[in-house]
Parts: sequence; C-alpha cells; structure tokens
Amino acid sequence: MSPHNKIDLEPPVLTHLLGLDGVPEPVITEILDTAENFLAVLERPIPKVPSLRGVTVANLFFENSTRTRISFELAEKRLSADTINFSTSGSSVAKGETLLDTVKNIEAMKVDVVVMRHWAAGSSKFLADRIDAKVVNAGDGTHEHPTQGLLDMLTIRRKLGALKGLKVLILGDIAHSRVARSNIFGLLNCGAEVKVCGPATLIPREAESLGVEVIPDLDEGLKWCNVVNVLRLQLERMSQGLIPSLRDYQRRYGLTRLRLEKAAKDIVVMHPGPMNRGVEIDSNVADGPWSVILSQVKHGVAVRMAALFLISGREKDEG
Repeated sequence: MSPHNKIDLEPPVLTHLLGLDGVPEPVITEILDTAENFLAVLERPIPKVPSLRGVTVANLFFENSTRTRISFELAEKRLSADTINFSTSGSSVAKGETLLDTVKNIEAMKVDVVVMRHWAAGSSKFLADRIDAKVVNAGDGTHEHPTQGLLDMLTIRRKLGALKGLKVLILGDIAHSRVARSNIFGLLNCGAEVKVCGPATLIPREAESLGVEVIPDLDEGLKWCNVVNVLRLQLERMSQGLIPSLRDYQRRYGLTRLRLEKAAKDIVVMHPGPMNRGVEIDSNVADGPWSVILSQVKHGVAVRMAALFLISGREKDEG
C-alpha cells in the first residue's frame, strides 16, 4: 500500500465477523484481498501501520488458545491498536459473573472491538446482539471459527490461484470441528467443491444438508481432491468410544506419505493445528513438499489484520 493511499470503507464491509455461513463471495473476496495487502505490510522492515490507532480491542478468551490468541494480538499490534487481554483464570468469571456482565463492564471502558473465544456455540452472536462494540468470533464451541476458515482460503488461493472449481477434502473429526464448518461455508460460497471424510461416528448427521458429500474411503477422497485439510483428532473423544483406537484411526484415516504417493497427483496438505503427529498426519507429510501448514500460520496474522481493519469501517491512512 502506498503511503498516500487511503481506503474508504463507508459503509463498513463487515459489521461483525461471527461466521462464514451466508457471507457472500464478494465480501469474502474483499477480506482476502485486504489480507493480501497486509501480507505486503508484514514483509516490511518495520511491519506496522497506523490503521487502528485510537481503536481499543479487547481479547476475551474463555477457552485456552495459543496460536489464535497470539495471532490476534500480533495483528492488533501491527495495526497500532490499543489492546486489553482477558482470560477467565483470575477474573470475576470465576466468581460467577456472567458473560454479558463481563463484556458490559469491559465495554464501559470504551472498547471498540471484542475478539472472543468461548465454549458455547452461538456466544458471539449473543454478544453482538447486546453490545455496541464490534465482535469478531475467535471460535464459539463447535459452531464456527471464521478467521481460521478465511486464512485457509487465503492459503489455498495463494497456492493454487483461485477458489472457484477447486476440490477440497476435509478429513477427520468433522462433527466437533468449528474449523470444518467455517471452511465448508466459505469454500462453497466461493464456488469450490467440498467433500468430507472420516469415521461415521465423527461425521455430523447434517453433513449432506450443508452441501457436502461424505467419502468414507480416504484413498478415494485423495484421488478426487486438489486440497486436503486435515483436522486434529480430539483425543478426548477417545473416552467417549467414538473410535475403536488411535491405531485403527491412523490406519484408516491417517494422512501418510504412502497414501499421497499412491494418489499420484499434486495435493496441497493443510492442518489448522495443533497436530497429533503420527495419528492424523505423519511428520514426513506435515514437513514435506505437500504441506502449506506454516503458510497458514503466516497468513493468519494478515487475515486477522484484514478482519479488524474492515469492521472498523473508517477511512484509514495506510502510512
């Protein structure tokens, strides 16, 4: 971005970013294009712009997070925003304070944007309907994780040039994955084809109503797709008897070098992290020539910069 360029975003492209369900392709493209511009900023010797100077962002994480939280904090610093970081440990939440009371108190401190991760599906929508600040969903239960979906889409677009017409396989625990839902909604809205693969116990009943086909056999899925997005097997599901054993899961659904070579085609391999190496993905795949996993991490900062910038809806000097 030229020091003299100004981006006028009235009315705002986004009011809130709660999910990708129903978000039209032009809005998704606007976010991804803006993220491309911020990737260029991140390559500068001083990777910082004054775009959100004077804007206060509160990061509210009611669940543990490493990558998403750090990525949002870094995005805010790169945009020159003022930030408040909040976690439930040591807070009034532990004393019985409600979510709404917590946020109302933070908003009374003149917070402009709330970035929130919460264990309850729909919590970000609940919040956005009741406070004046803009809300960015950093993951709400098993519902959605829109910035992860967007950074995955940006990674695919940068690697393969376009989203329309691509064939994307989402592999693993679809039923409990907010990442899967945001990818499905975003990719379908942008004209990609999406199929899912995993144990029947980890495929949601509504999968086909979401517009995706279920492929039971991983080898068949790899022969079909251009991209495979491997989801973390949530090991806590083992205690619920949803899979026979880790060994059985790895044998049937683990992404291995042998499987990729057997597919005999170029396939882009993604993973939102954290990875269970040797379970859902082998190390020689995660670190191999197919993988764009580290690119996903890099693109996450730019996508979150774009989301925060766009919901501000103001003319900003990209100096």
